[in-house]
Amino acid sequence: MTRALELARSVRRLTPPNPWVGCVIVRDGVVVGEGATEPPGGAHAEVVALAAAGERARGADVYTTLEPCAHVGRTGPCTNALLDAGVARVFSAMDDPDPRVAGRGHAMLRASGVVVDVGIGAQEGNVLLAPYVVHRTLGRSFALLKAATSLDGRVRAADGESRWITGAEARADGHEQRADSQAIVVGSGTVLADDPELTARDATGPHGPPALRVVVDGRGRVPATSRIFDTTAAPTLVVTGPRAPDTALEAWSAAGAEVAIEPAGADGGVDALALLRLLADRGVLQALVEGGPTLHRSFLTAGVADALVTYVAPVILGAGALPAYGLEPGPPLAGAPRFRLRNATPLGDDVRLQYAPIPPH
Repeated sequence: MTRALELARSVRRLTPPNPWVGCVIVRDGVVVGEGATEPPGGAHAEVVALAAAGERARGADVYTTLEPCAHVGRTGPCTNALLDAGVARVFSAMDDPDPRVAGRGHAMLRASGVVVDVGIGAQEGNVLLAPYVVHRTLGRSFALLKAATSLDGRVRAADGESRWITGAEARADGHEQRADSQAIVVGSGTVLADDPELTARDATGPHGPPALRVVVDGRGRVPATSRIFDTTAAPTLVVTGPRAPDTALEAWSAAGAEVAIEPAGADGGVDALALLRLLADRGVLQALVEGGPTLHRSFLTAGVADALVTYVAPVILGAGALPAYGLEPGPPLAGAPRFRLRNATPLGDDVRLQYAPIPPH
């Protein structure tokens, strides 16, 4: 199962909106086939592994990171392929949360006499496939909030400068986070201050299509001459609200961007949950929310921040600098959002901290 998880991880950027899955087939203690999900329209992991195993799959054990599918999509059901191959046992890390599967794949295998064991590697599988699970169970994209801060939690100096708080290694790692995501989301303030391209220029390894660049601008402040409207680099979507003037909508459309008007949230900006549902409908499993603080606040207060990644630089910016995550004035300690540290990774003189939210009691 460890090897199957490695295979799944290797194709994470290639398979969305489908899940990234790995499969290993073992007979008499020897690996006879392995595979990972191909890009959309291609074979699923089990089918790739069965093709590699050939006749050696008969009577073999199958280790897969997700329940084999039991429905007809772009490809046929993997359960049928496993039954046709005559496998003896299937070990799955987790049930598939997709309503079209949801235990039916395992039930079909058991009904045909295949021994099914679910749960080996479940913790690792659920972490690896968290964006897919959120998408299929909640009908929205998984929101990963990203910030680069000083030691005192600031994202912009008092003079307005924000490039570059972190060093080259941390910035390169940020591009890896972009490559793992199907959408990169920023607010109007970030575009006005930094004029970013929002592309994964320095990411390593195989890439899927360029991530959708999403600008959240409820008031029509971002000029259509910004670099993010160069749609030769990646597609651009502007998500705005009912207060945006028609002149801004027309300019954005003329620049080649798609424009979507969504309801206003509690703070008057674009509703964070509505935004994530909009992105989910476009096949976005993970949305990397790069900020700034006003946009981060909307996700935190709406309770739809699924993970945080914070790059902390060894610099102190002091009073007057812009605080991260936008919760000012902050909530009382008892009601403050809390997170659990998943890992801490040194990157040069900076540190990457990754957190998962702790549900409120």
